[in-house]
Amino acid sequence: MAVNIKVPTVGESITEVVIGEWLKAPGTWVALDETVVSLETDKVNVEVPAPVAGILGQPLKQKGETAAIGDILATIEPGAQPTAAPTAAPVAAAAEATPTATAEAIVMPAARRVLAEAGVDALVARGTGPGGRVLKEDAQKAVKLSEGKAIPLVYAAPPAPALPAAVKPVATPAAAPAVSGDRPVEIVPMTPLRRRVAQRLVEAQQTAAILTTFNEVDMTAIQELRKKHQEAFVAKHGIKLGFMSFFIKASVAALKEFPGVNAQLRGTDIVYQHFYDIGVAVGGGKGLVVPILRDADKLGLAQIEKSLADFGARAKASTLKLDELTGGTFSISNGGVYGSMMSTPILNPPQSAILGMHNIIERPIGLNGQIVLRPMMYLALSYDHRLIDGREAVSFLVSLKRSLEAPERLLLDI
Repeated sequence: MAVNIKVPTVGESITEVVIGEWLKAPGTWVALDETVVSLETDKVNVEVPAPVAGILGQPLKQKGETAAIGDILATIEPGAQPTAAPTAAPVAAAAEATPTATAEAIVMPAARRVLAEAGVDALVARGTGPGGRVLKEDAQKAVKLSEGKAIPLVYAAPPAPALPAAVKPVATPAAAPAVSGDRPVEIVPMTPLRRRVAQRLVEAQQTAAILTTFNEVDMTAIQELRKKHQEAFVAKHGIKLGFMSFFIKASVAALKEFPGVNAQLRGTDIVYQHFYDIGVAVGGGKGLVVPILRDADKLGLAQIEKSLADFGARAKASTLKLDELTGGTFSISNGGVYGSMMSTPILNPPQSAILGMHNIIERPIGLNGQIVLRPMMYLALSYDHRLIDGREAVSFLVSLKRSLEAPERLLLDI
């Protein structure tokens, strides 16, 4: 009896996923616990393993389609690996299909539309999809080869569900919107992560009274400290000493001094949190994510740097865990790595404040009656004015500035 591959439960707040890549082609043998398909959620990517060993059936959901938790994605017919059959090969192996086999394969709706618009026969398209299916990209290549020019319109439509090999499409899809050839467009669906980010940003703007206050910090002391001890730090800990660890330690010190900045509103109650889980915005492979550094007040500079490096690597690979992206009492966003001079960061609900770091630029400042060049950074604190008063927000930034300009204060706890 065939065994179903279902969308697993991936988090309490996640009700649907988007189908990512099918890593195994239908009709191939898969081993127990071998990854069959990847799923995209608004927070993390999830790999779905085979529940049993056997032959993989036709996918019921194609890449880009949405599925609810518990939906059936495909089936597996249990059985031992056939002795004469090769082990399961990636879907891309179908690219070796001959033109004759491709001509008999199914032409996907998006590909058929591209070919019809260009007046190209489907027989000349070489299919690279599962079972030799002709995909949109195959159709575009065929048009370029036959006409020697690019497609005037790139129209990305969600792929249609796979059909059995013996079934041919009956109706031709509706034609794509007419667009002038010299004004190409590309229409793609938002990723779950981008949709979630958009939702939370709008939520923050609509539910909180967001205000931003600014200050600037002289980075001379930290730069000199890093330069003096960097070599010894790397030799002992195996990682470089960056700026972010200083900002996290200074933020924790300021949060202890001004606990309201670390608090949250729940209805008409104020929840003062006496722990310090700091969210650090990281550019991931699919967009911005904010992994949480738990109990940052108990970590040393080396531990913080190692955790941040790990977060950054796994964010690019989209392998962060769901519980690493939830919670947090305060966030830090470093737009300076992208060259930002000044910005007003948006709150990460239900947090009440977020710190924005920016790029370091040598600017002339007045110091001890003289004009000198110093490496300066603008700081921005966005906060929920319903909970945090302006005086408290400004004082928080002043405390932060004081610690960063004299980092020995963090060591002495003064």
